[in-house]
Amino acid sequence: MWRNTQHGWGVISILFHWLSALTIIGLFILGWWMTGLGYYDPWYNQGPWVHRSIGILLLLATALRIAWRLVQPTPKAEGSRIERFAAHAGHIALYLLLLIVMVSGYLISTANGRGISVFGWFEMPALLHGLPNQASLAGDIHWYSALALMLIAAGHALAAFKHHWLDRHATLVRMINPSHRSKNNAH
Repeated sequence: MWRNTQHGWGVISILFHWLSALTIIGLFILGWWMTGLGYYDPWYNQGPWVHRSIGILLLLATALRIAWRLVQPTPKAEGSRIERFAAHAGHIALYLLLLIVMVSGYLISTANGRGISVFGWFEMPALLHGLPNQASLAGDIHWYSALALMLIAAGHALAAFKHHWLDRHATLVRMINPSHRSKNNAH
């Protein structure tokens, strides 16, 4: 139940998926909201601090998620050959964009040479800083890759709903219910 099988996702993979999804959406909304804050707004400094702290925690969780995925079997994908290829390409795009968003966010935050305080619990050091236009260039990459990530994630969600309601596949059910592991995945 905790581990993946060829027929279904385990609890750990399901938790990684949904916690990441909610965190990514929340960070996107917070980031978008922060762009409209004025200098005298009480959240002008607090918002970015929360955004950076959660972003670093997501980066660490994503590293664990990728490691977990590498040592676990991946359940057999449903659909046509083209759909399976598109799903695989989409998952790769999601992971790559997520990493680009997080690394560029890190580069924005550490451009001045200071580390990132994560809720005051620990500090992520500034390993790379002082590059020409680092904050500005990383900021552009961060914004556009976050937009692309949201678009790909929306397509991912729409594909899951399509498989669930139109194709009557158990793709969505398997990502919600770890006990759904039958070899016949139709419901």
